[in-house]
Amino acid sequence: MSGNTENNKRIAKNTLLLYTRMLLMMLVSLFTSRVILQVLGIEDYGVYNVVGGIVSMFAFINGGMVAATQRYITFELGSGNKERLQRVFSTSLQIHAMISILIVILGETVGLWFLQEKLVIPEDRMIAAMWVYQCSILVCVLNIMSIPYNADIVAHEKMSAFAMISVVEVVLKLLVVYLLMLFPFDKLIVYAILLLAVQFSIRLVYTAYCKRHFEESSYIHRWNSDLIKEMLGFAGWSFWGSLAVVLYTQGVNMMLNVFFGPVVNAARGIAIQVQSAVLQFVMNFQMALNPQITKSYAAGNLDQMHSLMFRSARFSFLLLFFIALPVLLETNFLLTLWLKTVPDHTVIFAQIMLCISLVYTTANPCIIANQATGKVKVYQAVVGGILLAILPISYIVLKMGAPAYSVFIVHFCVESVAQFSRMFMLRKLIDLPIWAYMKNIYVPIVATVIVSIILPIFVYMQLKEGWLRFIVVGFACVLSVGVTSLFVCITKHERMFLLNKGFRLLRIKK
Repeated sequence: MSGNTENNKRIAKNTLLLYTRMLLMMLVSLFTSRVILQVLGIEDYGVYNVVGGIVSMFAFINGGMVAATQRYITFELGSGNKERLQRVFSTSLQIHAMISILIVILGETVGLWFLQEKLVIPEDRMIAAMWVYQCSILVCVLNIMSIPYNADIVAHEKMSAFAMISVVEVVLKLLVVYLLMLFPFDKLIVYAILLLAVQFSIRLVYTAYCKRHFEESSYIHRWNSDLIKEMLGFAGWSFWGSLAVVLYTQGVNMMLNVFFGPVVNAARGIAIQVQSAVLQFVMNFQMALNPQITKSYAAGNLDQMHSLMFRSARFSFLLLFFIALPVLLETNFLLTLWLKTVPDHTVIFAQIMLCISLVYTTANPCIIANQATGKVKVYQAVVGGILLAILPISYIVLKMGAPAYSVFIVHFCVESVAQFSRMFMLRKLIDLPIWAYMKNIYVPIVATVIVSIILPIFVYMQLKEGWLRFIVVGFACVLSVGVTSLFVCITKHERMFLLNKGFRLLRIKK
């Protein structure tokens, strides 16, 4: 029991640190984006984004290795094999160096051709665009080479390092804004160079932190073909899963364009921004808990692994539901407040996509658990294949004359099927009892949703749209979801831990 209490304290501390980091970065991003847009002007700001977007497409190649690096470093740390941990770290650096070289080659050939021949850039801004492009390639390489160091920090659960280094990054980005207004040279070129300097400085700080605190982060030049093959195999199947997501999301976007035109694409884009903003709160909690799931498997403690999975799924759902419920009820009011003029379909798109996100919160523990086993081939092939079914089904539905939002209903249904397939595949991989999974996750979640929506919906129906209803509905949501979660969704031990934590924060002694 004491071990669980320590884990709970560590998770709570790490989650708080990650939330602080997220809010700090978000506030600075909102401020600097507005100022930089004013300093650069709309045209140069657009050039920067479209040129940087070319490099971002190449960076997708590294997607599978991010998951592989995180999994292998966390697993070896959990197993306690320090020698293999150092080999994994050094090998991951070698693989990321090879990926960096590949991206540089692609960037200086295919990417450069696309920039010069296909992009529409004013002739007098082409030199500046080239500066931006080359700086973006260097930033991409720095980010790729830093992944093993970041993965090491997450594996050791040193979230305080992220919080501290984020303060340094924030100061440097604010300094960029100040210097950008001072320098008399081409603002776009200066901006690209300064951002490269910031990224280089932050990478040095992360590297120095790891070398000082973690023995395994010292690189050893030893070529391990078997380990490289193993990690690349893992990354390859993880890449297939990521590629499936990109294919069905972009495929649906193109289908909406073909059937309904660009206005519907704009509505989808806004809905995705709403979904991404809300999901950030859950992703930080999951980031704090994920390493412990992998470490439990590495230590052979499957009971603790199952318990962490149940807790991650329930708490992730509750965290998102806290925020999503008032947004679901007041979507039109919030979008009108933000955009003034809301494109058609945006409200229903945002509402369905939030529901999809609620389903997906219970998927993350399954994804991390599968990665912990290292047996990702069948899992990724099956789940990726199921998710790709969104494309043909959506096409058939739209061809039959269904409305635009029907593609998101298809996504919701297929995502639900994919989640049950994840659960059944894990039954053999980690001895996951299906009934225990249902009992500990879906039964309390469904009961919480049914009970907690009664009061907010009643308040919503009694008042007219406006600030008063938004405030009252928000209060009703927090009260209803909070009380119901405490007594329906979480266990007695978890409830006592949360209440004790709350009393300490309020400095109330029992």
